[in-house]
Amino acid sequence: MLERMGVEMNEIADVKEVIIRTSKKNLIIKNATVSEINAKGTKVFQVMGSDVEEVDIESPKFTEEDILLVSQQAGVTKERAQAALEDSNGDLAQAIMKLS
Repeated sequence: MLERMGVEMNEIADVKEVIIRTSKKNLIIKNATVSEINAKGTKVFQVMGSDVEEVDIESPKFTEEDILLVSQQAGVTKERAQAALEDSNGDLAQAIMKLS
């Protein structure tokens, strides 16, 4: 019946895992079953699985602007500024003092 409506459904073989990445976490679905549904030029993927792992994404402690600011204030390269920020856990003042 689906074929008569122009809908085609196929299972994707040998899927090991499916990773869904969001801005705050990754969802890892292991031993997943994935079906691809083609309907009038649109692809839809159906993912099924019971072994799901959620991994939080560590947010950066400093931005590119922070690196530039430390670099300019301390008169060092961006690489040295970034290393100082990493050492000081993103504390701008401490990174600048360390480099001065």
